Amino acid sequence: MTTTSARRDAPPFAVISGEQVQQALHGREREVAELVEAVYRLHGEGESVNPPSYFLRFPDRPSARIIALPASLGGPLRVDGLKWISSFPENTASGLPRASAVLILNDHDTGYPFACLESSVISATRTASSAVLAADRLSRSRTRPVRVGFVGTGLIARYIHTHLMATGWEFEETGVHDLSADSAAGFRGYLERSGTKGRITVHDSAEALVRSSDLLVFATVAARPHVHDPAWFAHHPLVLNVSLRDLDPRILLASANFVDDVEHCLKADTSPHLVEQVTGNRDFLDGTLHDVLTGRASVPTDRTVVFSPFGLGVLDLAVGRYVHDEVARRGELHVVDNFFHELRRHG
Repeated sequence: MTTTSARRDAPPFAVISGEQVQQALHGREREVAELVEAVYRLHGEGESVNPPSYFLRFPDRPSARIIALPASLGGPLRVDGLKWISSFPENTASGLPRASAVLILNDHDTGYPFACLESSVISATRTASSAVLAADRLSRSRTRPVRVGFVGTGLIARYIHTHLMATGWEFEETGVHDLSADSAAGFRGYLERSGTKGRITVHDSAEALVRSSDLLVFATVAARPHVHDPAWFAHHPLVLNVSLRDLDPRILLASANFVDDVEHCLKADTSPHLVEQVTGNRDFLDGTLHDVLTGRASVPTDRTVVFSPFGLGVLDLAVGRYVHDEVARRGELHVVDNFFHELRRHG
């Protein structure tokens, strides 16, 4: 006897613009922070599939790359998908942002894509929220930082600052350093317009900024380490190593190190990966952010603490699904009629 499964229809396919993404996320920093923490917990509990990222590189454009991040998220969120994000650092010379991205969301039951979202804002949001969550949890056993410094002043730095402010952080001083004087001045202008409290200082050197900050945000486009001297970190700051390739291995070896995911972070010549290559082991790692969230790892108070997040595709899925559902709730989904055309197996 044969059984016939219930008929399933292909889901409607929607395209969500960057403007819609920004509107859906505006002022929702605290909600996104709760969502990001929930995703880290699901990932740590094995409720996700997050394969290695795939890098497309170009012999004629060695500084550029496009990365595919496939992922699947279980638990109550249940969504699969792919982020396709390009990084073309040369864009910044003309004022165009380095990164552009789209996110495809797939239906959990049928596998059919149901949305394509502009994803540079989603990517920046999940990166910022992840960094701020780490800053909060890694500083709970330490003196709360009151001097923040940004090395690199692009889109990611701006989003991290926005999420810090929206989640209750206040600083006596905000330091800024960028190799581009125009970028540093532009970021200072953003800080002033956003009502940043305390003193704003633009530093001529990375050393001056590092030595004067107890929370450091590295958000550059550096391809290899350019900060080499562990003595700059003698005051034991909390470091958000968001761009991953700024710090010499010697700095990490003198620090307590936490990552978002060990296998993802120790690849592609990130600073932690360079440490592994130098030492031949992973003994320098003190744990993951999930270990900190669950109390399995403690954070020292007498050492520099470095958080290195490679960036997990499941975070993009969760924030993208949040945006999709918010746009749908508002009745503003732009559905592409008849996007899936051949839906009869035998014609």
